[in-house]
Amino acid sequence: MVQKYQSPVRVYKHPFELVMAAYERRFPTCHLIPMFVASDVVDEENSEDGSTQKIERRCALDVDAPRLLKRIAGVDYVYFIQKNTLNRKERTLHIESHNETFSNRVIIHETCCYSVHPENEDWTCFEQTASLDIKSFFGFESTVEKIAMKQYASSIKKGKEIIEFYLKELEDEGITQVPRWTPSSLPLPLTRPTRLATSPPVLPKLAVTPAVSIPLPTDVKDSSSQDTKQDNSAVQADSLTDILAGTPEDKLDADYIKRYLGDLTPLQESCLIRLRKWLQETHKGKIPKDEHILRFLRARDFNMDKAREILCQSLTWRKQHQVDYLLETWTSPQVLQDYYTGGWHHHDRDGRPLYILRLGQMDTKGLVRALGEESLLRHVLSINEEGLRRCEENTKVFGRPISCWTCLVDLEGLNMRHLWRPGVKALLRIIEVVEANYPETLGRLLILRAPRVFPVLWTLVSPFIDENTRKKFLIYAGNDYQGPGGLVDYIDKEIIPDFLGGECMCEVPEGGLVPKSMYRTAEELENEDVRLWTETIYQSASVFKGAPHEVLIEIIDASSVITWDFDMCKGDVVFNIYHSKRAPQPPRKEALGAHGITSPGGNNVQLIDKSWTLGQDYSMVESPLTCKEGESVQGSHITRWPGFYILQWKFYNMPACSATNLPRVDDVLATLQVSSHKCKVMYYTEVLGSEDFRGSMTSLESSHSGFSQLSAATTSSSQSQSSSMISR
Repeated sequence: MVQKYQSPVRVYKHPFELVMAAYERRFPTCHLIPMFVASDVVDEENSEDGSTQKIERRCALDVDAPRLLKRIAGVDYVYFIQKNTLNRKERTLHIESHNETFSNRVIIHETCCYSVHPENEDWTCFEQTASLDIKSFFGFESTVEKIAMKQYASSIKKGKEIIEFYLKELEDEGITQVPRWTPSSLPLPLTRPTRLATSPPVLPKLAVTPAVSIPLPTDVKDSSSQDTKQDNSAVQADSLTDILAGTPEDKLDADYIKRYLGDLTPLQESCLIRLRKWLQETHKGKIPKDEHILRFLRARDFNMDKAREILCQSLTWRKQHQVDYLLETWTSPQVLQDYYTGGWHHHDRDGRPLYILRLGQMDTKGLVRALGEESLLRHVLSINEEGLRRCEENTKVFGRPISCWTCLVDLEGLNMRHLWRPGVKALLRIIEVVEANYPETLGRLLILRAPRVFPVLWTLVSPFIDENTRKKFLIYAGNDYQGPGGLVDYIDKEIIPDFLGGECMCEVPEGGLVPKSMYRTAEELENEDVRLWTETIYQSASVFKGAPHEVLIEIIDASSVITWDFDMCKGDVVFNIYHSKRAPQPPRKEALGAHGITSPGGNNVQLIDKSWTLGQDYSMVESPLTCKEGESVQGSHITRWPGFYILQWKFYNMPACSATNLPRVDDVLATLQVSSHKCKVMYYTEVLGSEDFRGSMTSLESSHSGFSQLSAATTSSSQSQSSSMISR
């Protein structure tokens, strides 16, 4: 498996030329990087006007690897080739490095770039990417990979000090400015560093394949400088304005990460940046906030693939139920305001928002009977959304990253009536939804005055709670919370609620029994549940092999704009747009003979008659677009003629093997499974007048949906910008 690294943007608040002078002092050796044994210039080339300089170096690294591994490898040093291209005119330095040692077994590649900050020409930016691909290494592939990533991460971290060290050295020597290159000036050789060691070690002579490919050393030179940059004097930004000013657009700055997201290891930073970049590339529009992305990464121990999967599932869920607008659209029913015994109450000692829930005083049966599961769930979701908002607010107020909240649950009064089965069922469902869509938002859960019946409830509930979340639970029986290690360790004494023996008045409702007159019948609740969760502009449809799903749109005025936004929830389809002068017959709902199953009613509609001929009865107005499972597509089409337009999602048949023209094994196996012939799509379409379209949020250019994000890459319809040239 290929391991990748992407650095944040590191900003030095020093001119490019001065940073370059500091950078050159790291050669031929650097006492700050003990593993960097030596380097020799093997080739150097300068342009006639002195604006461009290319230097190729051969660098030797003494890798900190087990002696046994070194003996098996048969070498003591790892050699890398580093190619630097300095453009004094453009003020950029591009660095490429790759391993020479064991290049047939291990591929290490690193690229780095120093450039002028886009908004401040007296500042310098640094970025770095690297990859490690171990194909084979005497059966020690896993060990070598771990050693390589560990050493690479440590050198990145240490590298933060290096450029800063040499900048300080230059300052002590009275060098605080290096003139910029000008066409009339002589070539400005970067101060060729005096060798810091006594005499640099001679490059050990090596045979063809040298040592262990253990470090991703390119970092040695640049990662170090990159790291340096992170700690550089530029790194000390005191305000959000400062930090944002030092960040190139659409990229994360190291200072911003530290100030607003917390202390992350280099590899954790890389995971965040890569996942964020993937979302930017595949979903051109609204993407989750950085804190939200980071929560999903933490929930999966920074495994990018797993985090991306659950994040995309959650984003689809948010889109379908319009959760992003919940705080603006949801108003709690009066019964919740009167009898739901929970509310926000100041913050804990760490600055986390504090939510108090007096579960023992809550009439769970009465609330479920009066409101139903869906209203309770929506209320809990609004609490979580408010928690996210408060975390952002507290991050600004306290000047440090706050990404989760503390929940205090008072169980005084909990008894067997709270174990009412429908109530427990509703609780388990709420836990399941919250766990899936709000990971790593609970910093600490304080459970106070747990009665004897609590173990029964805990046995029912705990299997549905993530293990990492369970570790954050602190349970106190009786009045234990009042002693050492109790509540005062986590909450300031001044804000302990009065009902827990404190002096602070708490506005959380005291609860009580919900009047039975407010109970509603099962039928009323069922209808209300449907109404609540069908408040979505998106529709779902199934697509079968031989039975596409089609949507009819009648256009009266030419130059109208048809817009679409759809997610592939399951399977692959081909998306087409057709035009016809005559209206199709009413939708068919016939048996799907290919499968011997019946069409699923309203969520599979076929409009194009089998007797119609393409090119005569109807015509294609856009090139077919293949959409893979997990993709989210948004686009538009400017109609050229009035008439009937048909949007079609058709089952995608895998092409046969081109070499043999025979079906592939996967295709043969797929034909044996009816389920493999079913796709599911969630879509929304709208017709706008051309004059309205220009001012709308939808873009004429087809792009990835700004609000839905599924797994895999998202596809955009590049043809949808142009008007049809085929229909007549």
